[in-house]
Amino acid sequence: METAEQTVKPKERLTFTDMLRVIFKDVLIAAGSFLHRLGIHPNLLTLTGLLGTALGAYFVSQGNLFLGGLLIIVMGPVDALDGAVARARGEPQEFGAFVDSVTDRYSELAIYAALLFYFLQLDDLLAVMLVFFAAAGSVLVSYIRARAQSLGYEAKVGILTRVERYFIVGPSLLFNIPLVGVAIVAVGANLTALQRILHVRRAAHAAMDKKKLS
Repeated sequence: METAEQTVKPKERLTFTDMLRVIFKDVLIAAGSFLHRLGIHPNLLTLTGLLGTALGAYFVSQGNLFLGGLLIIVMGPVDALDGAVARARGEPQEFGAFVDSVTDRYSELAIYAALLFYFLQLDDLLAVMLVFFAAAGSVLVSYIRARAQSLGYEAKVGILTRVERYFIVGPSLLFNIPLVGVAIVAVGANLTALQRILHVRRAAHAAMDKKKLS
């Protein structure tokens, strides 16, 4: 029996994340093979990325935005290597991708928690609310994609996926303009969530129309 995804496969433009994977594919393969030969386990890289980001978030919460932002930016490439090492080891990728996705959410929420604490110390209510909407939008973007996949649809579309959010938040901390980064994510992440909802709606209607015609 065909799933909704098999029935209707709307064309999707490559996301920024997809383009980065294509551009750096050979680099990731080489790095993954090298780390595998060194005996480094992908889970170690996943844990390193999570702990490194958490440490960066701690510095942010204490007002050291430059060091916190620097750590968060450095942890980005580390996070991309665990999957490359797993592929080099020939390990099943499904569970690894699941664990990686979960740790990504923890890492991102750690940053928002740090920003929330930082802005609370400044008694900046507007900034606090923007952090809330940035965190809510970021979680919804991931949730909508996961929920869509459970129904047989793909929903990777949107202007602000996780990689883009990191490219915004990290430098905004590094250059001491956290409110700018948070505001962009607060708006962009929620717009991305809306884009994905509309994308799934169109795909569902297309599947329904095709079913009626069959």
